[in-house]
Amino acid sequence: MTRAEAKERNRRALLDAAFQVVARDGYRAKLDEIAERADLTTGAIYSLFGSKNGLVVALVADYLRPYYEEIEQAVPAGLDLLEAVDAFARYYRRSCDAPDALSRLSLQITLLDMVLHDPELGSQLATSIRAQENHLIALFTGRSHNGTVVTSQQAQRLTTALRALFVGLSQGVPLGLAPGADEQYFADVARALASGVSLIDHDGDAS
Repeated sequence: MTRAEAKERNRRALLDAAFQVVARDGYRAKLDEIAERADLTTGAIYSLFGSKNGLVVALVADYLRPYYEEIEQAVPAGLDLLEAVDAFARYYRRSCDAPDALSRLSLQITLLDMVLHDPELGSQLATSIRAQENHLIALFTGRSHNGTVVTSQQAQRLTTALRALFVGLSQGVPLGLAPGADEQYFADVARALASGVSLIDHDGDAS
């Protein structure tokens, strides 16, 4: 095994261990337990990630990356905006039934608790998440809608609204707070949101 391969193996082991410990303990997560689960030392954490916050930020980026890659596959080019939103909504609902859905929900709630205790971590996570969401913004940008083409700014506003909608619904599904919220329901409410929300830029509103 080369040095680069060993480094990547250690990085992977620490991220996998961190997912388990952070999802369970949140801001109380101990680096020594994460290192022990990965069969490494805390020194490896500092060497690879710089700090506990650096590890958490890397964990979230690692968690989100394949999610956005799968969305790009689920929402093909050639669809108009509402068709793209429909495909995205259906993908999101299917993810609620994935084997790791409860673990992902636990991590989401835990991360919110962590940033409430550490505003600096919150700022770092927001930057990382926005970078990942750029993939989704790009996915909606340029699609046709009501005889026009969606701009990047409009896609960004829509992405913010869809995120709020789907995060709430996906938390409600396992808690039994979203009865009847099947794939069709997700698609219907997402289409309604995309149809009803103003996609006109603020500058245009003022004219």
